[in-house]
Amino acid sequence: MANTVDARGLSCPQPVLMTLDEIKTGKADEIVVMVDNDASKENVSRAAKSRGWKVADIREADGVYSITIRKG
Repeated sequence: MANTVDARGLSCPQPVLMTLDEIKTGKADEIVVMVDNDASKENVSRAAKSRGWKVADIREADGVYSITIRKG
């Protein structure tokens, strides 16, 4: 099961920092990050890729982006 980072309502760099903290725990091979603005969506995706994670899926519903990232 994927871990979830709920960063709705937060502006950068907070969503990126929260995502990187979750990656560093090493507890999950998949993380779903929820953000509600385009800048955070792009920055979280870029940060995950820079750490060797893959963006598996990005979905938008009611102004909330759910970004699924996977290790490796």
